[in-house]
Amino acid sequence: QVGWYNAVLQPAFHLPYPDDTLAFVVLSTPSMFDKALKPFVTKERLKIIRDPVDQCISHHLSRVKEKFPDQRVDVMFDYEMLPSRKPKFLAQTAAHVAGAAYYYQRKDVKLDPWGKKKIFGVCIHPKYGGWFAIRGLLLFPDIQVPFLAQPAPADCVSTEEKRIELLEQFNFHWQDGRYRDIIEVKERYSEEQKAYFATPPAERLRLLGLS
Repeated sequence: QVGWYNAVLQPAFHLPYPDDTLAFVVLSTPSMFDKALKPFVTKERLKIIRDPVDQCISHHLSRVKEKFPDQRVDVMFDYEMLPSRKPKFLAQTAAHVAGAAYYYQRKDVKLDPWGKKKIFGVCIHPKYGGWFAIRGLLLFPDIQVPFLAQPAPADCVSTEEKRIELLEQFNFHWQDGRYRDIIEVKERYSEEQKAYFATPPAERLRLLGLS
């Protein structure tokens, strides 16, 4: 429900829908790279003009919309901004309230060791750890689900020590990706996928053989 999201945020970030509106958070798992991105790039190679991942996600979500010809379906992407430069939606908060992944933040640590440092939070998935991404929201404005039960996200980094380690690694050593393996994971990015996301966006097309 949109109301679960709006309830935990300041009004400036609220989604403009009634509280019991149905919404889905869209995640990409490690296999997205081989199962969706590479086939999309091969097929659409002459039409890739922006970021291949963004265009791939947009393509697949537009296909989801086509499955509901009689419904209004609004799509928001994780990279979209409002004119005020605020993001259209806060992806990690949405994932947490939907029960998809636990959003670990500074407030989840009782004995805060960081003083005046700014500490960003990070979502961890119970199966993929940090090896996943939140890509968008699908909203169904004409479908109300007042009796939908809110699922709690799996608290898979449950000790104080592990939470501190996670936030330290994410905030100060995110480039090495160690935070992604804070828990035992079932699947992670392939070496090719790691190389792709570690490459500056302007050079990624070359990696995929597009330039």
